[in-house]
Amino acid sequence: MVDQNDAQLEQGDLPENHQVDNQNDMASLLDQEGPGIEFPKAGEIRNGVIASITLGQILVSVGTKSEGMITGKEYELIPSEELSELKVGQEIPVFVVNPEDQNGNLVLSYVRAREEVSWTRTEELLNSKEVYHSSIVGYNKGGLIVPVGGLRGFVPSSQISLSRRAGLSGETPDQRWSKMIGQEIDVIVIEVDRERRRLILSERAASTETRETLKERVIDELKEGEIRTGRVTSLADFGAFVNINGADGLVHLSEISWDRIQHPGEVLKVGQEVKVKVISIDRDKKRIGLSIRQLLEDPWTQKSSTFTVGQLVDATITRLTKFGAFARLEDDLEGLIHISEISEKRIEHPKEVLHEGEQVTLRIIKIDPENHRIGLSLRRVESMAYADMDWQSLDEILGNEEEKPANEADSEEPAA
Repeated sequence: MVDQNDAQLEQGDLPENHQVDNQNDMASLLDQEGPGIEFPKAGEIRNGVIASITLGQILVSVGTKSEGMITGKEYELIPSEELSELKVGQEIPVFVVNPEDQNGNLVLSYVRAREEVSWTRTEELLNSKEVYHSSIVGYNKGGLIVPVGGLRGFVPSSQISLSRRAGLSGETPDQRWSKMIGQEIDVIVIEVDRERRRLILSERAASTETRETLKERVIDELKEGEIRTGRVTSLADFGAFVNINGADGLVHLSEISWDRIQHPGEVLKVGQEVKVKVISIDRDKKRIGLSIRQLLEDPWTQKSSTFTVGQLVDATITRLTKFGAFARLEDDLEGLIHISEISEKRIEHPKEVLHEGEQVTLRIIKIDPENHRIGLSLRRVESMAYADMDWQSLDEILGNEEEKPANEADSEEPAA
């Protein structure tokens, strides 16, 4: 006869005390494993280990029984150069997009995690004012683009260092910024706005170079007579300030143009790029004298080149002064008749002999191109010292007069 207890065992029934023990074992197992598994939450960032990489999908172990997936759009967001560097077994940060999608999968994002880590890092940099070393990767019309971690920060033109701005040239963003691509740069974070995805950086705040130290360096490098390219920074009644590599020099009103101007604004405008000649350097007072005029063709030289010393000219008296009289030879060309060159007799004032508006014949006795001066004489018009020159000039005039009728006759058409 089979014992009733044995029959119950054959039928797979467990004694009551055995069932209790089994339940205790399961609870113990859950107590051991359950607390060790922290199930991911949406928006959480975790460190995971890459389990596999296939085309269009990356599986990442984040401490759960099954791996999370980076796939679809989140996979496509990973830059190709970064994707190529990812390897199985590598630890990476991941952002929990969805703890469990409709298929029961844990959906992760690498790019969002990297951005979140970068935003946190930029906030730390904002608070600490720590200098961040990076490089220039792009630009727009307002300034430079510089990466900070996985984010792209913006350095406005006003926040670019003095030394870098000093080398700027050109009217368009391409002309001003393109040559800076790839250059290294140190910046400080001055504004972080996650919602607007706004990250503003400053190179000036990271630079220890002040405007004064920069000017000292430029002055030490400059030499008188050098020709430099600069940019007009401001205009004043007495002249224009032009920035050369970070140091402002003054172009005095008289050194802007050969023409007489009342204000620099007649010729220049702020922001205009100009070539200047360094004409003076005062290292003690840190002043730089510049000239635009000396790089331009001197119209006075061209006009005066048609005249020679000793030549007789017809002129009009324009002004009378105590020391002499001014006479106009051409539209913008005047000469001075010193009071000692007006008459053989001693006179107290030119008005004793000459009158404004009077037309007279004068002799040129001096031409000074450097100082733009022509010396004239009335009393030497009939001087025997210039007799040979006068006779030669007369011969040339008569010779031209004799040739003129012949030329005119040649030009006439034969009579019918």
